[in-house]
Amino acid sequence: MKQSSGRIWPYAIGGSIILVFGFCVATIVVASKLPVENSDTYMMGYHDADDKANELIEARIAFDKKYKIEYITDGLNTKNSVIRYKVTDTNSNLVNTAKVKVIITRPNNHKHDQELINPSVQDGIYTFSGIELPQEGRWDIMAKVDVGEVSRYYNVKADTRAKEAFEY
Repeated sequence: MKQSSGRIWPYAIGGSIILVFGFCVATIVVASKLPVENSDTYMMGYHDADDKANELIEARIAFDKKYKIEYITDGLNTKNSVIRYKVTDTNSNLVNTAKVKVIITRPNNHKHDQELINPSVQDGIYTFSGIELPQEGRWDIMAKVDVGEVSRYYNVKADTRAKEAFEY
């Protein structure tokens, strides 16, 4: 039986180190090509959302002390959807002076984002109509509501295959 001279171990260790280093480089290259998506909560990059977290929470509390917003859409579909919000003050008086901006997006994919501005307003109900959704499935509906000096983000998950929607 012939005995090994022990020369293979340095090559195996060197090859393993090169292989691990190659995997590290490949991971960095692939990760750097992926886009950094906006936060699915506050219509801004997640770094900005993290930096402003306390301000966003305080703004929501201030808004909720004075006003109430409700998502009152009957359901989404791919053709001619209508999105409605109702804004009232804490005494249930209708508010017709709010500024409502809405972004409709797919979860974790901003390829089909749609920004909606200038809704029609009647009796405290803000209506965005004629919305075409390119795909069936789940959609995130993110709204920013400004009334005077206070503002709030109001986000809803909805699905074209179901009527229910819930706030997140």
